Amino acid sequence: MNGIILYKSKYGATKKYAEWIAERTGFACIKTDEADVKKLAEYDTIILGGGVYATSIAGLSFLKKNISKLAGRKIIVFCCGASPYDQGAFEAGIKNTFKGDLEGIPCYYCRGTFALQEMSFKDRMLCKLLRKAVSKKNPEEYEPWEKGLMEVRDDEKGDWTDISYIEPIIAALNGL
Repeated sequence: MNGIILYKSKYGATKKYAEWIAERTGFACIKTDEADVKKLAEYDTIILGGGVYATSIAGLSFLKKNISKLAGRKIIVFCCGASPYDQGAFEAGIKNTFKGDLEGIPCYYCRGTFALQEMSFKDRMLCKLLRKAVSKKNPEEYEPWEKGLMEVRDDEKGDWTDISYIEPIIAALNGL
């Protein structure tokens, strides 16, 4: 099996997972923005990884735009987010995101990082506003994503990357 890993990483976690998968599989690994859809025809397996931002997966637009050109390829998607895994929220997000031609493409969640000081000004301000709103709630009533948002102080970095998150992806590849 020959394959390629495409990734779009804003703050580094998705890149880290893409590289770990590349180490385990021997697949090529490139940024989604550098991918040439014509060259992807050389691969029978394509893995796309991207960060989760406001319920969308970074880089997934590349797949949506080119899905018809990738017919016959085995495709797997993984996404990275700062929130702890929540099966209900993840399944709802998949149902909303993987429609039409993308329906049935397997997607896996890998927990990433959260560091306000590394974010763009816009992302930092949005997160601060969101944290301010969430802070008014009772912490015992937080949704899992709210817990993730609130568990790291402004001057800290939360890094939950863990190589074990790629195991379901590797198992899925072995089952292809």
